[in-house]
Amino acid sequence: MSEAALYALVCQSSAMAAQLDRLTGVIGLDTVSLKIVPLSAPMKIPPANGFWIMDDRLVITEDWHAELWLDDADSVTLYGRVWDALCASAVGGPEAHRIISRARHALSLLAREDGTD
Repeated sequence: MSEAALYALVCQSSAMAAQLDRLTGVIGLDTVSLKIVPLSAPMKIPPANGFWIMDDRLVITEDWHAELWLDDADSVTLYGRVWDALCASAVGGPEAHRIISRARHALSLLAREDGTD
């Protein structure tokens, strides 16, 4: 995930705070691999639309107008390469925890300024 997503207020600040807390809670779980691409990270490709690689046969991606299910081998291979390139710029573990904590702190400051805390 991009660090910028941690600051995008697409919901009420209380809901965003809960989401950030949940992300912090999954770091270190055996069943979850959470990595964040820091704003300052050098990148081989720019991030674009979200996508999910379901397995070696299916990628689901979203655009403004549609959710696309891509099951041809060339598309699945392409999204695998995109994933690898983005992961090369991402951090996990304690560094990801610090990034989320900074976003959570910034959100709490904003909530205090707005009087929503």
